[in-house]
Amino acid sequence: MALDFDEQYYAQGYKLIVGCDEAGRGCLLGPVFAAAVIWPQGLTSPLINDSKKLTAKKREEAYDFIIKNAIAYGIASVSADEIDEVNIYNASRMAMQRAIENMKHDFDLVLTDAMKMPNYPKPVVDIIHGDAQSMCIAAASILAKVSRDRLCLELDEKYPQYNIKKNKGYGTKDHLEALKEYGPVKHLHRFTYAPVRACFIEKVSLF
Repeated sequence: MALDFDEQYYAQGYKLIVGCDEAGRGCLLGPVFAAAVIWPQGLTSPLINDSKKLTAKKREEAYDFIIKNAIAYGIASVSADEIDEVNIYNASRMAMQRAIENMKHDFDLVLTDAMKMPNYPKPVVDIIHGDAQSMCIAAASILAKVSRDRLCLELDEKYPQYNIKKNKGYGTKDHLEALKEYGPVKHLHRFTYAPVRACFIEKVSLF
């Protein structure tokens, strides 16, 4: 699928289009990350694609390319505690809005990967599978994914029992087994997520 969705909006007269995407929405631990990118019209690269379709090495290369060539970009996160407080959907929206603010750049239009932003002060278009259709959303997906993966490497050093380096916080078999053995960690795990909540209740009931 071509990443040419943005062109129809350039044709309508929009000049500075922001693409937004998040990473880590389905994880059991850590923050959800989001990025916002204003990409130069017409600049393409085989490095830029839906982040899920790239290897970790290619994502790192793409990250550097995007940082170097973007008109503006912003990266932000919303913590596990905040996710538990407002739910993951709202937290993902918050992360995107923070990322846009962190760009510190004017813009005309926001394109998101299936995230609505009601009452936002600028026009917003939410696109299903936007990271596979829009160049600026694809670029944002890479910045968000790489930023979160880098944090996961740091978390793995602090909490090696959960094998975060490998599972990136998702509910894999090894992560679920570690949760049952060690229980979840406050401020790290998302306690409103069912697998985490179940292990927490089980651990508490043992004492």
